[in-house]
Amino acid sequence: MSAAGETFDLDQMIIRNAEAAAAHVKAARTAISSVIFGQEAVVDRALITILAGGHALLVGVPGLAKTKLVETMGTVLGLDARRVQFTPDLMPSDILGAEVLEESAGGRRAFRFIKGPIFAQLLMADEINRASPRTQSALLQAMQEYHVTVAGERHDLPKPFHVLATQNPLEQEGTYPLPEAQLDRFLMEIDVDYPDRDAERRILFETTSAEEQKPRAAMSVDDLIAAQRLVRRLPVGESVVEAILTLVRSARPGAEGPEQRYIAWGPGPRASQALMLAVRARALLDGRYAPSLDDVVALAEPVLKHRMALTFAARAEGESITHIIRRLTERLG
Repeated sequence: MSAAGETFDLDQMIIRNAEAAAAHVKAARTAISSVIFGQEAVVDRALITILAGGHALLVGVPGLAKTKLVETMGTVLGLDARRVQFTPDLMPSDILGAEVLEESAGGRRAFRFIKGPIFAQLLMADEINRASPRTQSALLQAMQEYHVTVAGERHDLPKPFHVLATQNPLEQEGTYPLPEAQLDRFLMEIDVDYPDRDAERRILFETTSAEEQKPRAAMSVDDLIAAQRLVRRLPVGESVVEAILTLVRSARPGAEGPEQRYIAWGPGPRASQALMLAVRARALLDGRYAPSLDDVVALAEPVLKHRMALTFAARAEGESITHIIRRLTERLG
């Protein structure tokens, strides 16, 4: 077979794989939306985060189905999902696991490692800012390195491994805010807002009836891993790459533009990487095989919001990070 024929067969195989992955992702989105109402943007961004192979920080007041979303995603995506409620007295060993001394029938003693809840494919870290910095860093290190070290022994985490952490934006007493370097490890910060009237009406009937809607599996672990690999292979046009670079670099202090006087510090290269993966995943979620400028604009806020801080003067003038990012994206057009 000629080189041209081999290239054609390879292209056809990639297209078939992309079509299969897009079908699985679409089925997963439909299955999640049948249980989680009125949070379409949140569902999409959470799915994009998983498809991009990252972790997300869900920010919203209690009662907006953040826990239910994670449980539903675990079932729909075929993942082993677990939940940890973070409290001030939570220790790193409560998450990572610990070694225990056991004695066999013959009287021989040996240490055995008992895995903690972090050894899951989808971990919900509920109210992560309520745990001490020591416990936070243990989790966040595992998020970055995908393994834990206990008593000098390395233990690899399962694949895939994703963390969806939650924060309550109202109650700040008795909390330990995540440092900027640790926030940077989250691919997105997803704001969970109140549902609209029609969605809340549906919630009333669906969740108080005799038979509540249950999530159903729409993907397997192998399907998800295949989709994640495909996301990294999707082509990205030069105009989209330039838009990502322009946006991220314009969000840093010292760049040219009227907004820079409001920015105390901005996103690093990890933000560009996150946005590059996120726009590819969004394209696949919509059944497209290449991202567009609209994807960059749509995902700019959740990817950049937790990677920026405003100056005192900006806060005094009533500016917000959301407004700054919107003005920066308007300049892309």
